[in-house]
Amino acid sequence: MRIYIPTEGPGDWRKLLADPEKQWRSGFSAMAMARSWEAANGLPKEIQAILGKNSELLLAIPEHKVPLPGGRRESQCDVFALVAIADRIASVAVEGKVNEPFGPTIGDWLIRPTPGRIKRLTTICEMLGGAYPPPPELRYQLFHRTAAALIEAGRFNTDSAAMIVHSFSQEHRWYDDFHAFCSYLGLEGERGKAVPKQLPDGRELILGWATGDRRYIEPE
Repeated sequence: MRIYIPTEGPGDWRKLLADPEKQWRSGFSAMAMARSWEAANGLPKEIQAILGKNSELLLAIPEHKVPLPGGRRESQCDVFALVAIADRIASVAVEGKVNEPFGPTIGDWLIRPTPGRIKRLTTICEMLGGAYPPPPELRYQLFHRTAAALIEAGRFNTDSAAMIVHSFSQEHRWYDDFHAFCSYLGLEGERGKAVPKQLPDGRELILGWATGDRRYIEPE
């Protein structure tokens, strides 16, 4: 649906999960994200540090589904946000993490190279300005989550797009996968910093790895 109801607290995020019983637990990303974003009542400070001190949250939608080319399965962003950055507007897809991995590699995802999957991946690579096929060891989730930010940038006609991993792992688990994705795009990833890239459509893409506050993964 395209009608959204404001939340009254972290508990309102739970019913939006694919598996509310399994995913809603202390120490896991779904609950950590809800607690962090609700407490911030705006952009969490670690997200703002990447987007810039002048960045301001305009709208945030938990578990926002974005249709992708080449199939019926959407990319479900843990948070999708529209953010004002000085005089620009950015479409931002946020992927929450604690200890959960990024899912299958490109190689595993393409074990069954159906026409739909090939169309999806080639389209995403074209959007990103990256070579096809990408290295098989890269994580597919980083591709489709970034594509979600780009697709919504087109739909909302924003000036730029961003994909930020909001990790609550104090050991920075799976950061190497993010860094490898940045390298594929010719970028040098760095935790807590904006990693910008000019896209083929003229928009700016910002990639980022934000480390969330430890208290949001601790039992309430």
